[in-house]
Amino acid sequence: MRPTRPTATALAAAIATVLTTDALLHLFWSTGATWPAQDVTTLSYAVLGADVPFTPPVLLPLATMLLTGSALVVVRARLGRRTRIGRLLQAATLAVGCGTAVRGLAGVAWAFGVRAGLDDGAGDTFHWLNLALYTPLCLAMALAAFRLAATDGSTKNETATEEAPARVR
Repeated sequence: MRPTRPTATALAAAIATVLTTDALLHLFWSTGATWPAQDVTTLSYAVLGADVPFTPPVLLPLATMLLTGSALVVVRARLGRRTRIGRLLQAATLAVGCGTAVRGLAGVAWAFGVRAGLDDGAGDTFHWLNLALYTPLCLAMALAAFRLAATDGSTKNETATEEAPARVR
């Protein structure tokens, strides 16, 4: 069964909330703040499992991408896929689903000990955040995005076809 418009709206709101929260964190970190870590290196290892720069040239494009994805998913839920722009928004929603699915599957691999892409210094913080937060959230968002992409934007009442009344001459 395909989701109805209220379900699509709820799915989009959930996805947008996570993406926007992540974008706001990236914007916050682009100011030089390192909360909740004590320094940039600790933050990098906790968030990414590797030592990468937390600088505006890296963080601002990521925040922009996250906010754009958030907006496109919300607009997709509102417009459905019946129009040309709706089909483009559906493709964007599928892209969000694929991106979060890839991150979620990488998180599953990391949880089972595959170290690809991780520094040896990643430590326990990343491991537990990956298990408890990052991976489940990404997999749930991927499922929500794929389910949202399956909607056609109609409600149950709109799916019934009505015949036009006969013209009286």
